[in-house]
Amino acid sequence: MAVTEERSRTRGDRVRAGRGTARPRASGTARRNREPQLTRTRSRASGMVAATTGLLGLSSTRRAAVLAVVVCALALTVAVPLRNFVAQRQELAEVSEQQRVLAAQVDELTRQRAQLSDPEQVVADARSRLGYVRPGEVPYVVQLPPPPDTGPALDPFDGVPWYQRLWHEVGEGPR
Repeated sequence: MAVTEERSRTRGDRVRAGRGTARPRASGTARRNREPQLTRTRSRASGMVAATTGLLGLSSTRRAAVLAVVVCALALTVAVPLRNFVAQRQELAEVSEQQRVLAAQVDELTRQRAQLSDPEQVVADARSRLGYVRPGEVPYVVQLPPPPDTGPALDPFDGVPWYQRLWHEVGEGPR
């Protein structure tokens, strides 16, 4: 029963109990009478394990594995929304560019409409583009002669089979 009481007391209780008593200690006998060495080693070992395990009772390797799993989970959680965000930004840039081009076209068409509302511009376009004349005017159409013919071009592959012509073009390039 004394051994059970000794084991149930904490180290601090044993130290406090030992302070008040002044019992002489022999060099080797006091250790043997107190507690078995196996129990003491076991308590030291568990203290060492607790000291090396650290956070939540996990070893550093397990902590690193848990950290890696958490980082991967966060990366996968963020990846899809980030991809959607980037795709939407690109689409927004494309739509903005398209809107800018359409606004330029609208400005150009507005300018052309303003020009065509002027009757003098309509008459000038009818004369130049459509060849209209006013009543009583005589139209003249000037046609330029075709360029002089330099003669038939001599083909160096005249009478040569198609496969030899192809081989020549592959080897030397087109003429």
